[in-house]
Amino acid sequence: MLPVQQAESIILDLAQPLDKELDIEVIDLLSATGRILAAPVTSQLDFPHWDNSAMDGYAVLYTDVQACSEEQPAILDIIEEIPAGYQPQKTIQSGQAARILTGACMPGGADTVVMQEHTKREGNQVLILQAPKPQAFVRHRASYYQAGMPLLYPGIQLTAPEIAVLAAAQCTQLTVYRRPKVAILSTGDELVTPDQPLQPGQIVDSNQYALTAFVTLSGAVPLPLGIVPDEPEALEKAIASAIASADIVLSTGGVSVGDYDYVDRILEELGAQIHIRSVAVKPGKPLRVATFPRESGHQVLYFGLPGNPVSALVSCWRFVQPALKKLSGLPQEVWQPKFVQAIARHNLKSDGRRESYLWGQLRLVEGSYEFHLSGGSHSSGNLINLAQTTGLAVVPVGQTFIPSGELVQVLVVGC
Repeated sequence: MLPVQQAESIILDLAQPLDKELDIEVIDLLSATGRILAAPVTSQLDFPHWDNSAMDGYAVLYTDVQACSEEQPAILDIIEEIPAGYQPQKTIQSGQAARILTGACMPGGADTVVMQEHTKREGNQVLILQAPKPQAFVRHRASYYQAGMPLLYPGIQLTAPEIAVLAAAQCTQLTVYRRPKVAILSTGDELVTPDQPLQPGQIVDSNQYALTAFVTLSGAVPLPLGIVPDEPEALEKAIASAIASADIVLSTGGVSVGDYDYVDRILEELGAQIHIRSVAVKPGKPLRVATFPRESGHQVLYFGLPGNPVSALVSCWRFVQPALKKLSGLPQEVWQPKFVQAIARHNLKSDGRRESYLWGQLRLVEGSYEFHLSGGSHSSGNLINLAQTTGLAVVPVGQTFIPSGELVQVLVVGC
């Protein structure tokens, strides 16, 4: 059995990012949510596009109002009203002001905005009751961003703020990495789909659905291939189809030492190089990691996951997700597994023989993380209490007990 850190290192070395020239596509902005930029983005617009007001008030010359006060207000003639979206028509001269609203263009000549609360309007004149600071409430053209400079960089995942920036910058066509394809298959004669009535000894194939959701939430394209019976010929055909169509293959079951565990033999017959056969982790010990070469030079990464539902998902969170994120084109600070220190709110137990992961909820309470262990049995076959998992507490090899109130390392899970 490989130590967990060694297995992680091998897997991340095997996961090579998509090609910046071959594995890209151009899409429109409305389709870009969640996608990863593959090329820098620039805009031909300055931000702000022009000098504009950050406040409702009056656009003035600072020299006219620099010494005014409530006792000795500056009295200015209002020569124009400037709402947002209106092009000013007049230039402000000494002794003049323009009524201006937030976001509106500054008129020529004006260099300062006096906020409305510090003024008093009397007909076509305004009394400035308090001296502002020079250039107060003026947002200057290009002070946020200068046209032609890099706006967003490759490796950024496009979420709501980035989409807003791109829309404002009128960048409607984007070069992004294609979504990785992940083939998913479940092995076992005992498996049935959720819509079938259960017969004695049968098990619902929840892995196909769980892994499809996992892949989708990770930003990749799932290719669910269904249930494959424990027959070498059928399994070989399914795996061959999977590696021909995907960047990563996830299979569940068939990787232990039972009489019907054929995955290792078939991988070797299909030309795979097997890098990992088992990991000193609980749950998830029987983990196969292999690669298949491609003519394009981009190898297919194969994960043979345990059949137990908890073991399969824990293996995905711990090993598959970082590899998938790296392959997707995300930077290292994003694809590396994220661990935090948290206060254990329950006693955590392990047999100490393998690095153990206990699932539960990670909560931020008054600035500190707390880990709350899920109730019930922590068996790899008990899928029920895995719901709402947001963290996996780590009990290191050689340690059997972490008492409530002590710090524990927790792997942050989720996509």
